[in-house]
Amino acid sequence: MKLLLLSNSTNPGESYLGYPKQAIKSFLGEQPLNIVFIPYAAVTFSYDEYVDKVNGSLQEVNIQVRGIHTFDNPTDAILKADAIMIGGGNTWKLTRTLQDNNLIDCVRSKVLNGTPYIGWSAGSNVACPTLRTTNDMPIIAPLSFDTFSFVPFQLNPHYLDDNPANHGGETREMRINEFIIQNPDVYVVGLRESTILHFEDGKLSLLGDRSARIFKYGVAPVELTSKDDFDFLLKN
Repeated sequence: MKLLLLSNSTNPGESYLGYPKQAIKSFLGEQPLNIVFIPYAAVTFSYDEYVDKVNGSLQEVNIQVRGIHTFDNPTDAILKADAIMIGGGNTWKLTRTLQDNNLIDCVRSKVLNGTPYIGWSAGSNVACPTLRTTNDMPIIAPLSFDTFSFVPFQLNPHYLDDNPANHGGETREMRINEFIIQNPDVYVVGLRESTILHFEDGKLSLLGDRSARIFKYGVAPVELTSKDDFDFLLKN
């Protein structure tokens, strides 16, 4: 299995997919690939616009994707894909649309059998066992909370440490603490902007200059960097 799970697509002042572009190229290699892009997390713009945006960025590294919505048979598109890419947006809509198109088991099988998978934001959320640590509003009800379960832990992309002035609501850490109280056996990785989790050859590592914050019930949160071992997260 090969995974590249990005916290976000774009940093302030950068072009779309600017910071992860070279990591994506290195992950996929030099050979031309049939890359199927799943744009189902899009809500305020069309799937075609999403595909154009991704291709407009990745053409710089000679990568081109095709939107799954342009295929007559989405399942067949996944079965023939050399790589699968899922973009960010609303995780609830993404999950429901994957379910409606009967793609959860199909994508899971392909990736578990070696097809490279790249996701960012919502696309990283669905790599987890469930979508329950997403930041999005549930604008549509999924058939279940279960997602691909490529990894046994949960991700919280766009993880923020900030507690804005005059804000009386919960911090991100408080919300994750609620999750681990209810799910004491599950790790949650707070994945900050500009960082990526990379899994390949049986090893999980962090890419980027910022640390990830690791949550587990009954244990003080831990900060880990790209120099640390993340493989303990893979143990059920």
